[in-house]
Amino acid sequence: MRRLPILASALAAVAVVAASPAFAYGVYCANGKIEIDSRSFEQMRIARGSGICAFGQFNYLSDAQNFARRNNFTPGSRCTCR
Repeated sequence: MRRLPILASALAAVAVVAASPAFAYGVYCANGKIEIDSRSFEQMRIARGSGICAFGQFNYLSDAQNFARRNNFTPGSRCTCR
């Protein structure tokens, strides 16, 4: 009977992780321009079409901005998906 509380706790933890989004912000190349956006890759692909690629996914906007700055990805600047 001691396994039941452990199993219930494990299922509750899985439910919390599954309900939370994996990443909140992404650095994308969308139609030839750098964008930092809160939409998922799938949402960006639907909104921008097939000319999109992701450079990184992050939990916080500041992390996405720092990544873009460190890699010389200025929002609005030209980019290519190779």
